[in-house]
Amino acid sequence: MDDNPIVRAALSGYLALCPDVCVSAQAADGREAVALARRNRPTVTLLDHRMPVADGLSVLGELVGHTRVLVLTSDASPDLIAATLRGGACGYLVHGAFDPPELHRAVASVAAGHGWLSPVAAAVAAATVREQAEQERVRRDLAERRLLARSRFGLTRREQEVLAQLAQGLSNAAIGHRLLLTEKTVKNHVQHIFTKLGVRRRTEAVAVWTGQR
Repeated sequence: MDDNPIVRAALSGYLALCPDVCVSAQAADGREAVALARRNRPTVTLLDHRMPVADGLSVLGELVGHTRVLVLTSDASPDLIAATLRGGACGYLVHGAFDPPELHRAVASVAAGHGWLSPVAAAVAAATVREQAEQERVRRDLAERRLLARSRFGLTRREQEVLAQLAQGLSNAAIGHRLLLTEKTVKNHVQHIFTKLGVRRRTEAVAVWTGQR
């Protein structure tokens, strides 16, 4: 599925030479791609991102209900790669970064229910997994600190929210803007936090909050 007829012809011509591959249809835009996939139910669909009428990413959700999708595009943007993988694509190849034999291997792998990622796509996938793991670690850490603050120091939920903003280095005015509080109210909360934590400075409060003292 590519809006460039030369690219479509080249891909179809090569794949037609592969004894285990049958090219059932070609599409020049996203809407046509969905209609053909719904009608023909191909095992694998090669999908470009940049297409008229509807781009590859916008129709990916519909396609994966009828076929396994192998994205084949010139765009190596990390955001696009991550979005297509989250959207259900089984593989991702970047034009100019693979040869015909690799295309055949990629199609065969996706057809068999596996995946296939070009090196740049694999790097993005690995980075996405690491980022998600780090975000989960931060969420767990924050939850533990809040539980500790509530049980050990008796901080209210609002005081915990203010303290979390203090840890980000925000001023009272900035905290008030973010939490929809007046600056005076934030100042009062900060004083209550200092009293409960037994500290006199913001840096000391943050150190207690982050477990550094």
